[in-house]
Amino acid sequence: MFAVYAAEPSPENPLASLRVGERPDPEVPAGWVRVAVKAASLNMHDLWTLRGVGIKAEQFPMILGCDGAGTLDDGTEVVLHSVIGDPDWAGDETLDPKRTLLTEKHQGTFADHVVVPARNALPKPADLTFAEAACMGTAWLTAYRMLFVKSGLRPGQTMLVQGASGGVSTALIQLGRAAGFRVWVTGRSEDKRALATALGAHEVFESGARLPERVDAVFETVGKATWSHSMKALKPGGIVVISGATSGDASAAELQRLFFLQLRVVGSTMGTREELGDLLRFCALSGLKPQIGAELAFEDAEQGFRAMLDGETAGKIVFTRS
Repeated sequence: MFAVYAAEPSPENPLASLRVGERPDPEVPAGWVRVAVKAASLNMHDLWTLRGVGIKAEQFPMILGCDGAGTLDDGTEVVLHSVIGDPDWAGDETLDPKRTLLTEKHQGTFADHVVVPARNALPKPADLTFAEAACMGTAWLTAYRMLFVKSGLRPGQTMLVQGASGGVSTALIQLGRAAGFRVWVTGRSEDKRALATALGAHEVFESGARLPERVDAVFETVGKATWSHSMKALKPGGIVVISGATSGDASAAELQRLFFLQLRVVGSTMGTREELGDLLRFCALSGLKPQIGAELAFEDAEQGFRAMLDGETAGKIVFTRS
């Protein structure tokens, strides 16, 4: 079958590992289902896979793509939940020590077909296209958990999103506005800030700018480049929710500020199957649809990967298969 895959780990030049070509058709274990992939979205996790981070060398070649949407063999339209847990685990599957994501142990979604546990294929809402639904399982689910499960924010409070144009950031802007929060956003360029405004941000600022007032919560995916600003932006008792560090680890933890102002730092990773179901229902009720910055054929995958590597995103990058 056709697939977009990583041939081997390439830490210094991730795109050198990228391949577009044929891979074996997947076998379907008992309790799993085969999904004909119609669309799948690109995530930073895919670049980490190309670099060999979070995956053992013997797992290569690895088909990329940790979320998507498509059809079961009987034609049922589904959205994929990317967290593959231990069948014996009870409770929040993101806390399962044996959990894994597609592309870490199991082959991913950038292919004609992918196999997943039956419970990981959720019904696709009729009002979402396959391309829109393909954004839900990773970036939008991560944003939903950060905002509604981890932050403790109440409608009417002020949230700051660090970074204006990535998949998680654009989802946070849209979800926050729809839920009744005051949404502030930082962005590196005028175009990125304009995108945030178009998606519903109440105020936009240059990266690192002094804010008019301190905020109740900061949502972080950037890390080193924005961490000090995030800590300075918080009210006493405020919270930083972090789900990524694309610019690297923070060089200073700002510990004096942390304890003196009684700030809270909370990590967040992906989300549960139940939360994905709630997210899909929330989008249906609110009419929200993800911001897609580029929709490309799978054959043009390198173009999308290069845009993400260069930071030239304007929402989700989605690959489609006719």
